[in-house]
Amino acid sequence: MKAARSERNVPYLSLEMQRRGETPLPRQVAEWRTEFRRDLRVAWRLRLSQPSAGHAVIAAVSPLFEEWLERGHGVLSFRMTQVLTGHGKFGRFLHRIKEERTPGCRHCVDRPEDTVEHTVEVCPAWAEHRRVLVEAIGGGDLSRRALVQAMVRSEEGWQAVASFCEAVMLAKEAADRVRQRNSHRRRRDPDPDYRPP
Repeated sequence: MKAARSERNVPYLSLEMQRRGETPLPRQVAEWRTEFRRDLRVAWRLRLSQPSAGHAVIAAVSPLFEEWLERGHGVLSFRMTQVLTGHGKFGRFLHRIKEERTPGCRHCVDRPEDTVEHTVEVCPAWAEHRRVLVEAIGGGDLSRRALVQAMVRSEEGWQAVASFCEAVMLAKEAADRVRQRNSHRRRRDPDPDYRPP
């Protein structure tokens, strides 16, 4: 039954017993939960040790796996997930999925490759947001691992990272919308010097 329990959740097991006319004891339900969580963590650790993608996220979360699971605060938002995974309005990602011609940062004059690291650690466009983040988490290391450590360490750290991610990613999205609108407008506006043959 252990193998079956690890593949099913606790409510399912309780319903299964009730269908048979049995009532699970609270102690039994607690044991199922403990066993299910343990089996789930083992499965997660195994999957994390054999990643097919998301190496940067795994490198950031793996050392703090238990703390991440046991933290009593914070819910990942869409934009936090974008920053942790690199799947968002980052030139490298957009270039890889063929939404951009180059991976360069549209907020920098010299157009270095726009990655999570560039955006979070050095892009001058986000200097004020970065200053607030560094002040809140108490350090200058802004690697993904350091961000995850700050998030796990305290609710304040989580909020600081969340605020940074929301503000920066919203601004990047807004800039992208303006760029797309202007690009679309240029395509629609006829060339005033064009003369048909």
